[in-house]
Amino acid sequence: MAIIKITDDDLVNTQQKARLLNKNKIIKAAEEEFKKYGFNGASIARIAETAMLPRSNIHYYFTNKLALYGAVLTNIINLWNQAFADIKPNDDPAKAIASYIDAKIEYSRTNPTPSIIFASELLHGAPYLSQYLKTDFKQWITDKANIIESWQAQGKLDEQISAYHLLFTIWGATQHYANFSVEIEAALDRPLTNSDFDDAKRTIKHIILKGCGMQLAEKR
Repeated sequence: MAIIKITDDDLVNTQQKARLLNKNKIIKAAEEEFKKYGFNGASIARIAETAMLPRSNIHYYFTNKLALYGAVLTNIINLWNQAFADIKPNDDPAKAIASYIDAKIEYSRTNPTPSIIFASELLHGAPYLSQYLKTDFKQWITDKANIIESWQAQGKLDEQISAYHLLFTIWGATQHYANFSVEIEAALDRPLTNSDFDDAKRTIKHIILKGCGMQLAEKR
């Protein structure tokens, strides 16, 4: 029988995978805890119980509850920003905006909890995100608005559109399916389905793109 030699690199990779798995389990458990109880009511003990890890493991990855809360918020911000991060002035705005809408709806479908936590944070005056809103967020939205305005200058997008309010409209329309799913399901009188999310993508893209004076060629 052949002997499999385990190298130091193998051990390091295994340990890294285990750490990443544990960290993801903690963040997922924390998302549910913060969603249910808010920051002040959240309990590290309950998070550890949900993650099925010792409480000491929580503190190994996150020094305190605030650090864990920050990780949850950062996670959703990074996902949202990544979806529109690489747009350029020479891009086709219809394709770029359509892809952004698709991605935001997908986040609402597959991972609504962080969006709900983010919305709650803002509704409470953003006590833990105030510095981010003044710095990284401000730079991000300014950069994206400048690119949208460059599309307008090239005649690719209706000049009557406000770049900032275009982004606000996209956020409101797409995040609604995460933050207010209870309201939507009450209106539909049934749970949301994948077909509903597809309808939402198509409808929002049609309204936004047509309102901006653009049209996206649909795949046949």
